Amino acid sequence: MTNLIKTFAKSESGAVTVDWVVLTAALVGLGLAVMAVVSTGVEDLSTSIAGDLTAIDPATNPFVTNDTDIVGND
Repeated sequence: MTNLIKTFAKSESGAVTVDWVVLTAALVGLGLAVMAVVSTGVEDLSTSIAGDLTAIDPATNPFVTNDTDIVGND
């Protein structure tokens, strides 16, 4: 029984698991931080794209909205 406890105390497999858990938690935290920073810009861009798509009349000319040319020829 004493030999089993000594072997368990010397084993490093638990330490490796703890390292992976800490690294995974750090990556998840970093991903959440990036999402928080980028989300406002993505939301503004998607709103702008939705407005542009709403203004297009594909039956007449899909590249022109109300008097402005989307392609770049204002």
